[in-house]
Amino acid sequence: MNYWVLALTFLSVNLDFFFMLIFLLKKYQVVKVMIGYLLGNMILLILSYIVGKALLVFLPEWLLGVLGLLPIYLAFHDDDDEDGDKHHRSQILSVTLTYLSVCAGCNLSIFLPVLVGESLTHFLMTLVFIGALTILVVFVIKLIADVPVITSIMEKYGEKLMKVCYILIGLWVFWDSGLISHIIAFF
Repeated sequence: MNYWVLALTFLSVNLDFFFMLIFLLKKYQVVKVMIGYLLGNMILLILSYIVGKALLVFLPEWLLGVLGLLPIYLAFHDDDDEDGDKHHRSQILSVTLTYLSVCAGCNLSIFLPVLVGESLTHFLMTLVFIGALTILVVFVIKLIADVPVITSIMEKYGEKLMKVCYILIGLWVFWDSGLISHIIAFF
């Protein structure tokens, strides 16, 4: 398990949601935002892992390296997600549903190829690691939410940075799955 790849994956798929976090943290209690965001992340990670394991039953891991095309595709595909806040009685449910509506497609597409070859033990460690990053991000976003320079940089470069991260993740999946070595051996 490569923690740098996991951190890069987490940051890149959540970069666009960091803006939503700013608004959600201004509207809801920090603890409620943290729990809702954590719940959304865990749901999508578990789904990615289960789908990946189901695919491994039918296909060898090196062939699943082709899934690295998903993050690369997303880097070049304009995604016009609705960033609208969903209103619910529960702040936790509101944050969770907002996160799932904004990030489900990207998270599943990006984390599935990254998690496909992980053992259950490594996956559980991944859940703890991503959970810790989720909590850390909420605190950091809360601290910097009102800093104009940070907001300006994120608005100006955030999408480009996210796309570069997606491409790097896709290339990592090609390499880590063994797809590249199989292609080189073929020639």
